[in-house]
Amino acid sequence: MTAVREPSSSTPATPAPAKGRRPLGRPLLYTQYGQDMALLNTGAKKVSILVLLAVALLLPFVLEDDLLRLLATGCVLAIGAIGLNLVTGYAGQVSLGHAFFIGIGAYTAAVVSGDPEDDRLYGLGITFLPVWLLAGGLVAALVGLLVAPLASRLRGLYLAIVTLGLVFLGTHVWNEWDAVTGGIGVGRPAADPVLFGVDLSRRTELFSADQQLYLLMFVLLCVFALLGRNIARSAMGRSFAAVRDRDIAAEVTGVDVRKVKRRAFVISGFYAGCAGALLYSITGYLDPSSFGLLLSVQFVAMVLIGGVSTISGSIMGAFFIALLPRLTRELPEYLPFLSSSATETPNVFQVETLLYGLLIVAFLLLEPRGLFGLWVRIRNYWKAWPFSY
Repeated sequence: MTAVREPSSSTPATPAPAKGRRPLGRPLLYTQYGQDMALLNTGAKKVSILVLLAVALLLPFVLEDDLLRLLATGCVLAIGAIGLNLVTGYAGQVSLGHAFFIGIGAYTAAVVSGDPEDDRLYGLGITFLPVWLLAGGLVAALVGLLVAPLASRLRGLYLAIVTLGLVFLGTHVWNEWDAVTGGIGVGRPAADPVLFGVDLSRRTELFSADQQLYLLMFVLLCVFALLGRNIARSAMGRSFAAVRDRDIAAEVTGVDVRKVKRRAFVISGFYAGCAGALLYSITGYLDPSSFGLLLSVQFVAMVLIGGVSTISGSIMGAFFIALLPRLTRELPEYLPFLSSSATETPNVFQVETLLYGLLIVAFLLLEPRGLFGLWVRIRNYWKAWPFSY
């Protein structure tokens, strides 16, 4: 009979992995849900984020001012696109009224920051940036809360029509409320980006105005993107996804569908209001004609081209749409029949509008996950190379 050898006390035992750590030799093996749900759950993501931050912070010292202003605009558009993606991509509520909330935020900020001694326009004279930025976001969120009970009873095409009606309602209000908007063809000054007594829209001893605006908008984009990513991976974000995938099944499991839809509209309205307040502080001027249907279509294009249900895709799509006019403005040099004047036909502005529709159709047919989906394909191919599976 073979004796069973007992383990020697001198034999070293395999150490158990510490709590929250991955086992040695298996870097991609998760043992807890918290590891998989972490904000940066791989080393490659951490390194890539650090590289992107370093490159973004070096751009003001490399690029010219006109490109920096364009990138600053892209940062603000990305904030608005994240808000639309939260309500449309994550919560599944189709919204075509984003321009309405953008306008609310822009005019709220302009009123809060406006000159109180101007008899023609409303103004409170509070130029401190955090005050008018939060005011624009909160007023837009409040309007979203008022609209949400109506929108929460609808879905699909009916919801899209209701939100589309908000754009036309807003266009009428902006055209008629001269004390707030300044009137058609006149407009009013936008909010002044003043931070701790420094007007960031004016050159200082160290930086130009465009450098300052770019750095400001980039920092705010990082804050709003981090907030949006945390919302998406929280219990609230999972309830958004449940309602999006199957609202009846979500309700059966205990999710308050109407409450979830209201939250999505309020959060989206807050993002849109903040984006509207910041967007026109770059140009310094507000006009009632700026908040039409085309602006809503542009934000829808950002979400669809960048990638639905992804924060990174929203940022990609926003920068793509922001840089697109810069490319189309160069077309008359290569296509002489195109005009740079809006009064002549065909012109580059008509080409831009046409490209929005073509790009939306092309991405929906060929790559529904957008630019983020293309990046995922490239990443997976690189990880699996030289194998094709």
